[in-house]
Amino acid sequence: MIASPEDIEAGQAIYTPRVLQLYDLVVLGLSNRFVWKCPTPRLLAHYDAHVTGNHLDVGVGTGYFLDRCRFPAASPRVALMDLNDNALRFAANRVARYAPKTYRRNVLEPIAFDAEPFDSIGVNYLLHCLPGPIAEKAILFDHLRPLMRDGAVLFGSTLLQGGVARSAAARRLMAFYNAKGVFSNARDDLDGLRSALEARFRDVSIETVGCAALFSARVDRR
Repeated sequence: MIASPEDIEAGQAIYTPRVLQLYDLVVLGLSNRFVWKCPTPRLLAHYDAHVTGNHLDVGVGTGYFLDRCRFPAASPRVALMDLNDNALRFAANRVARYAPKTYRRNVLEPIAFDAEPFDSIGVNYLLHCLPGPIAEKAILFDHLRPLMRDGAVLFGSTLLQGGVARSAAARRLMAFYNAKGVFSNARDDLDGLRSALEARFRDVSIETVGCAALFSARVDRR
């Protein structure tokens, strides 16, 4: 089933300038530690382990991780991709010192892109906001692969409902977010994520921390 424009819009429409101002406190400061049980420093360490000096971030949020991660280059090439203009502007302003290029794209559709490919792509907390089960929304990986050099790494994290430990608070908050259309992860589970990645990439690694799955994988066109 193809996601409707309304479903796609619902997953990103919440990110207004006001919400973005509060995001770091509410999500990264409180929800990650106390509800999802995956503290933000753990996600930052995942960035530090995989980000390169030639990086594209997809589903950019507030740009928190790009602002704080340790790039292995003094002047990295940084690009931002999102469907939400508010998020793109917010993140671009936050990491203006890297002069990031911004691209407004829907990753559930083929991506028009004519620049050089990347050595790393980050998709942090994006999958659980996209409509449909993982088997369907994993098409974003097919759309991102052409933007990756051979051997490049795709990494990120997502909140799951199956195959992970969820507290009562996590179950309630996920149910609320799914009812509002902010999340769409009612059928997302660990096995589905692993299958989607292994069908497309090599060297797939997934670690669960609370109800978050932290993953990485490499593209190999041989």
